[in-house]
Amino acid sequence: MESGVLTIARAMALLVLSNVFMTFAWYAHLKNLSDSKWYIAAVASWCIALFEYLIQVPANRIGYTALNLSQLKILQEVIALAVFVPFCVLYMHQPLRLNYLWAGLCLMGAVFFIFKG
Repeated sequence: MESGVLTIARAMALLVLSNVFMTFAWYAHLKNLSDSKWYIAAVASWCIALFEYLIQVPANRIGYTALNLSQLKILQEVIALAVFVPFCVLYMHQPLRLNYLWAGLCLMGAVFFIFKG
C-alpha cells in the first residue's frame, strides 16, 4: 500500500472511533439521562467527549499530513453521517429514513468536488 493511502486509512479509522464517542456524547443522554437534570447530562457528555478529543486531535494531525484542510473536513462529515445513521437506527430506535440516503448522496457530491484535481 502506498504511504499516503495508509496515512489516510489510519486517520479514517481514528475518525470513525472519534465519531462514535462524539455521537454518544452529543445524543445518548437523550435516551439514557432524559430524567436527569441537564447539567448532569452535560457533565456525562463532557466525560465522553474527552475520549473523542483524545482520538480526534491525533486523527486530524495524521490526516492533515496527506490531505488538505477542506478534504479532511469533508472526510470527517462523511464519517459523521456514516456513524450517526446506525446510531439513530440501532441505538436510539429511530426509523431509517430516505432522507439519510439523500444526505449521503449530497455528501458524496461534496467529496467529489473537494477531492477532484
